[in-house]
Amino acid sequence: MPFSRKIICVIDGQGGGIGSTIIKKIKEHFGESVEIVALGTNAIATAQMLKARANRGASGENAIVRTVVRADVVVGTLGIMLAHAMMGEVTPRMAEAVSGCAAAKLILPITQENIDLVGVSDDPLPHLVELLVVGHLKPLIN
Repeated sequence: MPFSRKIICVIDGQGGGIGSTIIKKIKEHFGESVEIVALGTNAIATAQMLKARANRGASGENAIVRTVVRADVVVGTLGIMLAHAMMGEVTPRMAEAVSGCAAAKLILPITQENIDLVGVSDDPLPHLVELLVVGHLKPLIN
């Protein structure tokens, strides 16, 4: 039986900056031992995540809905699970697909929405991404 790499879907929107940061950190820790699929709510976000060395990428609602069902892990900010988040880029169908898929979900507590996550630290993005990759993703991959 051929070796099967874990599929990690990184979802981002707007400019793709957070998704790119996540992908770079995953590549730093796991190299090509995992397959990273960049899923952008728009083409610009996808392009930025592909520049960060995602293995594959696709954009839009249908790409996200169809791809997360095959993922082992879904990574992104809180907005990927909230209908109408990211200035409306996250459709209700996207949010439902992400929240309802069987994949493990590693969600950064960052949102532009009017939501305050009580009890969550205000660590800067680089610290949160390091914790996500080393503290939460690594046990799922190994």
